[in-house]
Amino acid sequence: MSVHSSANIKRITTHTLQEMKLRGEKISMLTAYDYSMAKIVDAAGIDIILVGDSASNVMAGHETTLPITMDQMIYHASAVVRAVKRAFIVVDIPFGSYQGNSSEALRSAIRIMKESGAHSVKVEGGSEIKESVVRILSAGVPVMGHLGLTPQSIYKFGTYTVRAKEEAEANKLLEDAKMLEECGCFAIVLEKIPASLAKKVAESVSIPVIGIGAGPDVDGQVLVMHDMLGITQEFKPRFLRQYADLQTIMTGAFKQYISDVKSRDFPNESESY
Repeated sequence: MSVHSSANIKRITTHTLQEMKLRGEKISMLTAYDYSMAKIVDAAGIDIILVGDSASNVMAGHETTLPITMDQMIYHASAVVRAVKRAFIVVDIPFGSYQGNSSEALRSAIRIMKESGAHSVKVEGGSEIKESVVRILSAGVPVMGHLGLTPQSIYKFGTYTVRAKEEAEANKLLEDAKMLEECGCFAIVLEKIPASLAKKVAESVSIPVIGIGAGPDVDGQVLVMHDMLGITQEFKPRFLRQYADLQTIMTGAFKQYISDVKSRDFPNESESY
């Protein structure tokens, strides 16, 4: 997709995403956590930017997504919102801010929307968080669901392996997807589940289904920006396609800068006042 000029920018909305599913146009989605990177991603023509709690990993260096706080998510989301002119912005509600209490879930969603200016929130889980989903939607806040491998529940799973391979879990996932649609969610992310099951889910619900490690037969795809750009080299799951090797490029640039400073090549006469 070409870079968009300010003259023809048209905001992506939940309605736009629904229309894309209806006409079979695939939806592109990437994470972003700061102003500079979000501006580049948006200008490239991405449809959805996810301000993911994966910031806990790639921005803060935590092992899991669990430690990131509401204040930190709002900080990252606010930076992204200031950069974006076209993409639809989704923000993860962090762990512990919606699961056990629907009133707290509503407060968390409203804080994110009011303080960051984002367009929607994302929550992980199915029937166990139904009350929270309904409560958030009742306030007019768009909600994206997330099923399959749900990283906020990693200590329950004990592994990042593929989910819903067994019939019972697959059936529950399908029912949860239908439930999220009935509640009013505008889209669902499916993470690391068999491609055949993801295809069945996408065909069983009328809302967009975005996959990450869920095969090609869904309505769109999402990746973590730092992974697909090769900034984080340690994480290379089967579903990840690395579109660049920025770690190598950046390391080379840093080393050249160090060398130029040490050798007194930088700054030269033309770079001085």
